[in-house]
Amino acid sequence: MTLRGVILLVLGLSLWSPSQAETSRVTLLHFSDYHSHAVPFYADGEHGRGGIARAIGYLRREKKQPSTFVFNGGDTMNLGSPAWSDKYRCVEWPWLNGLVDAMAFGNHDADYGPATFDRCRRSVTYPILGANVVDHAGSPLFTVEGKQYVVLRSGSVRIGVVALASDGFEKLTRPETRPAAGVRFLPRIESAQSIVRALREIEGVNAVVVIGHAHREEDFELARSVPGIDLIFGTHSHIREELTRIPGTATWFISPHQYLGFISRVELRFDEGQLAGVEGRLVRMDRNIGEDRRVRNEVRRLRKRLERDPAYRSLFEPIGNAAIELSLDGQLQGETILGNLVMDVVRSAVTAHVALSTTSSFRQPIPPGRIVLEDLRAALPYENRIVMYDLEGASVRELLELGLGRRGTDAFAQLSGVRVRKEGDELEVEILRDPADPSKGFAPLDDASTYRVATTDYMARIASGYREIFGRADAVESGREVREEVRRFIVANSPVAAELDGRLYSSLITDQ
Repeated sequence: MTLRGVILLVLGLSLWSPSQAETSRVTLLHFSDYHSHAVPFYADGEHGRGGIARAIGYLRREKKQPSTFVFNGGDTMNLGSPAWSDKYRCVEWPWLNGLVDAMAFGNHDADYGPATFDRCRRSVTYPILGANVVDHAGSPLFTVEGKQYVVLRSGSVRIGVVALASDGFEKLTRPETRPAAGVRFLPRIESAQSIVRALREIEGVNAVVVIGHAHREEDFELARSVPGIDLIFGTHSHIREELTRIPGTATWFISPHQYLGFISRVELRFDEGQLAGVEGRLVRMDRNIGEDRRVRNEVRRLRKRLERDPAYRSLFEPIGNAAIELSLDGQLQGETILGNLVMDVVRSAVTAHVALSTTSSFRQPIPPGRIVLEDLRAALPYENRIVMYDLEGASVRELLELGLGRRGTDAFAQLSGVRVRKEGDELEVEILRDPADPSKGFAPLDDASTYRVATTDYMARIASGYREIFGRADAVESGREVREEVRRFIVANSPVAAELDGRLYSSLITDQ
């Protein structure tokens, strides 16, 4: 090579920047809505799903790659169920030190009050995020070096990570179950607009990622309202959804269901600093995933201690038997075996024409065989009270149209006492003639007649859309609680079973 050629080569190399020509890959792992399910559980017809030891084993192996980041979407605890949560609170939080890079604040993370939350928060080395969570003075409660987000670096790639509490947190969380006295939640979309702008224009990040904590429909609305978000990890709705592009946006979405049964795994590919590709899938945490031995042994030790504790021992004693799996298969789309059983029990307990509940109140199936109280608490983890309303048929129809129109979300309605079919734009409804004697069968719903409707206090007073309809009438308190009524039924009627009896006609489910 001539001297001129050498000089040109050297000059060319001095002007070339590695970041301009490199292709970088960053792997993001995300779990959410763990709800203290430290012990493997029953799901999809098999025992042994999930468990904190299995998840940590997987995360620890993946984390060996320096370009891998791990996020916790929040809701790590759950007051009242499972018993592990009540006894051990956040014992697992520090087990994730060195693995988790950021955690979203979820509505259950302060279930045990601000003092417990503060203790838990001080036990971890990873930041907790919630950009729209403010203290009594209106100052951000969660900050990292004065910022409401974190920026993670992998080589020349910078990932902006933010968490945003659901707009429903104001109603979902009581003052005593907030992370500090006087905590408020600012509007989610408005908060996101300023945060994304800061990440893009000030921090110069290559990608923006939202790690929680809100319903799926809120996440979709966020993506449509706030350009510049590349990826949203689903939380709060307990939805299992593979990687998809949110319609009408450039934002990707993936949701890992609940309880560490799945972990979201997404790979971002950058060419010359620009996001050029997104690939991902849900990784099933089943017996094929090796457990972390140390964590497994600690879980077993704590589990034995829990079962021997006089305060919790009765939760592990049999209350009856299930003749079949009391399944929740297809619960976001149609009727389910467990949903039918529970809503029939509720309707019968208060002699109502109709009973309905959001699917969000049902969390796990009950496996066939012996039932202990902790199994029932896992299936129905919330102490929902039964409330009743006397509604005109037109309002009943409106409730059904709303509930069935929420198909695909955890706001979908599970029903008893009605049979519905959708023909075109019309909803055909048959309702019990006599709630005291179901053997008399069904009659067409009369919009002008009055019917007794039973529901949960959550659906009637908190769930968006439903609370507005129920709010037009006066509530009648039953003094009964859903889970306790189901427990009594199991004790008195084992072995229990239920069947899909066509209360949601197939034409409704296939209607688009």
